[in-house]
Amino acid sequence: MVFAAMRAVVAVLLLVTAAHAALWGLFQEKQSAPDFRGILPSVSYSPFEGTAHPDVDNIPNADKIRADLKQLSTMTRAIRLYSSTGGVELVPPIAAEFGLKVTVGAWIDKNADRNDREIDAAINLAKRNSNVIGIVVGNETIFRGEQKVEDLIELIKKVKKSVNVPVTTGEIWNIWRDNFDSTPRDQPTLASTVDFIAAHVLPYWENFTDKQAVDQAVERYQLLRDKFPGKRIVIAEFGWPSAGYNLRNAEPGTFEQASVLRNFVTRAEAIGMDYNIVEAIDQPWKFFEGGVGPYWGILDASREPKFAWSGPIVNQNYWKLALIAVLVGLFMSLPILRLEQPTVMQTLLLSAAANGIGAWVATVFSYWTGHYFVFGSAFALTLGLVLLVPLVLIAMARIEEIAAVAFGRGPRRLIVKGATVAPATIGEAVTFPKVSIHIPAYFEPVEMLKQTLDAVSRLDYPNFECVVIINNTPDPEFWQPIQDHCRTLGERFKFINAEKVKGFKAGALKIAMDRTAADAEIIGIIDADYVVRADWLKDLVPVFADPRVGLVQAPQEHRDGDRSLMHYIMNGEYAGFFDIGMVQRNEFNAIIVHGTMCLIRRAAMDMAGGWAGDTICEDTDLGLAIIEQGWVTHYTNERYGHGLLPDTYEAFKKQRHRWAYGGFQIVKKHWRKFLPGASRLTPDQRREFSLGWLNWLGAESLGVVVAILNLIWVPIVVFADISIPDKILTLPIIASFIVSLVHFLALYRLRVHIKAGQMLGAMIAAMSVQWTVSRAVAQGLITEHLPFARTSKGGLSRMSIEFQAFWEAVIGVLLLVGAAVLIVNNDSTLIKISGNKQVREIYIFAGVLVLESLPFLSAVAIAILENSRINEFSFWRNSAVRTAELIGLRPVTMPTVATPTQPVASEIHRES
Repeated sequence: MVFAAMRAVVAVLLLVTAAHAALWGLFQEKQSAPDFRGILPSVSYSPFEGTAHPDVDNIPNADKIRADLKQLSTMTRAIRLYSSTGGVELVPPIAAEFGLKVTVGAWIDKNADRNDREIDAAINLAKRNSNVIGIVVGNETIFRGEQKVEDLIELIKKVKKSVNVPVTTGEIWNIWRDNFDSTPRDQPTLASTVDFIAAHVLPYWENFTDKQAVDQAVERYQLLRDKFPGKRIVIAEFGWPSAGYNLRNAEPGTFEQASVLRNFVTRAEAIGMDYNIVEAIDQPWKFFEGGVGPYWGILDASREPKFAWSGPIVNQNYWKLALIAVLVGLFMSLPILRLEQPTVMQTLLLSAAANGIGAWVATVFSYWTGHYFVFGSAFALTLGLVLLVPLVLIAMARIEEIAAVAFGRGPRRLIVKGATVAPATIGEAVTFPKVSIHIPAYFEPVEMLKQTLDAVSRLDYPNFECVVIINNTPDPEFWQPIQDHCRTLGERFKFINAEKVKGFKAGALKIAMDRTAADAEIIGIIDADYVVRADWLKDLVPVFADPRVGLVQAPQEHRDGDRSLMHYIMNGEYAGFFDIGMVQRNEFNAIIVHGTMCLIRRAAMDMAGGWAGDTICEDTDLGLAIIEQGWVTHYTNERYGHGLLPDTYEAFKKQRHRWAYGGFQIVKKHWRKFLPGASRLTPDQRREFSLGWLNWLGAESLGVVVAILNLIWVPIVVFADISIPDKILTLPIIASFIVSLVHFLALYRLRVHIKAGQMLGAMIAAMSVQWTVSRAVAQGLITEHLPFARTSKGGLSRMSIEFQAFWEAVIGVLLLVGAAVLIVNNDSTLIKISGNKQVREIYIFAGVLVLESLPFLSAVAIAILENSRINEFSFWRNSAVRTAELIGLRPVTMPTVATPTQPVASEIHRES
């Protein structure tokens, strides 16, 4: 049977892997475009390498130029340059070695001295090199606003007087048209000054799609011919980027670049157009040009062709990426084989998720190898990917839990009420082993603690004692009534009033152990607010008949969830941990001990070293120590006791902060025990505890870190217009959020028996403590100990006058503002600004910021709820009554008018 089940699992893994490979084959993109087997008339060439700017530290050398031009000589008849200094002056004589013609460029900007050097150098190159066929004075100088038209005309005239080759300037096509239309007839125009018109037609920057690009270029070419009859028209720049971000409808990409260029050169050759392709080789240093600047080359920075000029257009690395995706998916699926009897559907879901991770890894690899990075962008991408690794692990752990609960086999180790268990004996001679119940208390409400003691006195178990230890509570109003009540309840109840106790709650429990009966075999721990059921010990002590069992844990539950709407949703939030997480961890003997409602074998406690006071979560610390010694633990989700919820939202957050800080203390204390051979922990136990810490402490902290980093990144995107987070970083965050949402809703519906409204409220409550948990983890990184903070219960604490979600409100609002700024800046149709980019990645980034704001805003919502009328159930009851009366579903209750009663006739007669 087991072998057959394993064969089914392997078959599913192979089926999913094959389906994944088939999907790569199915979605392989192929496009057709006209073949071009000729030689290009001209391409733009810049001899620079790397990301350093040519004006700073990027000087080309002759050997590199010679290698470039040797390769380009097989592809083009001429090259266009943009400068004549800074090493570019080496190009024309080397180009002559390979028979290449050169159009020299003189870079013109606001720097007059540099302009003079550029012009002099260009003139000298034209005079000394016979392969120079023209000079372009300035490149989009008018467009950038760095020269006035009349000043540029004078520079052009100066060059024309000095050389015998055609002279022009390079400008966007509409600059030529608009200058001609706006210049008075008695004044020279750019067009009348130059020997030929060098027009730049770049459809990407004009929001044309790749399908429209060629038609747009031809139309612009014809427009210029009509505008300037008899003038030579050269499309001096035409191209399409192979990577970067979309600009409204214009999509960059390798397929788009290949299709546009192959269609363009075919059309251009057919109509006899003079043109120059921008550009020969990718220029990584142009990272500041809207994300697409480095990617206009027909060769990449390694001088490899990006596409073929004939045959179908395909991704040359496609099957390499497919292999990476499939192999990573298969590798990520292998841990499924370690699961105990997984079902087919469980295996299918986990393997599909693993292969999804494989596809993402292949996409990351493609992005990393297909883009150029300066230090800042490389650092940002590396940091983003590093932070995504634990996020992906967390998402996979949650998918595994979804698969286990929804499609796996039911719990097999869970103690169920009414199930057959061994008799309550330990050893042959001891029937009903003695249980010592310890109740620590610290400034607890007297009546609440009396209820707890009364419930213990009603236990249906013949052999127990109760040790009540009130610690560090000098006020006799808190301890004197309890001492008297213990005397009333009888000799089973021992009262201890200990002052100046060190070691937090653990210190008090140590004292309780010293006063414990010598024959007590089992120690029971309950909090001061817990009212236990009479059958608690009777049902659970028999589990200790197995001598391997060291600990049995029952869940927390609360009896005051109806105090307010806030308490109602808080109670729902607690229930998820005890009905989902603890049940699943119990299957691997890896439960988290949470103090109250816990039974511990005394021998196991002694072996683990007893209560330790070096953490503020002494119960979880002791439980892990017991498990590390190899003891078996058990869990039941039957509610054997009911306590009280934290009085206020402030108390709720303080409790969660203590749990998180104590959890981090435990990580620091026990991590060495997780090393191979360091303890008796099984691989499954190591995995459950590690993923549990990562899933809780890591997920909440990671969420805050990523949110703050993204918030810092907003002004860089908005004002610098660079380093927009790519989809490989943002989409996994969205996917992780969706997985978390499905995880919460699906598992609550399957395991936690609460109404939908309470479930949604519980989700808000769970999100609301993200900032609290992250603060606790941060404090755990920099401190060793924090004071133990008692959770206020029983109604004695007053609500703080401070707003309990101030920092959450600040961060949440900043995230929303950041998202709004990104959207508005990205889409100028919303307000009157220039630069209507509509970059898709910016919209996705804004969406991520909105999602990241939800946990912070959840805290704000609960803090506001706590202080509002709608927190009271009476408000909702009264509102329902009023609504029913308004719509006629319930008659309006009219006030009754008291009238004096009149004596009836019979009474009058009797009086007579």
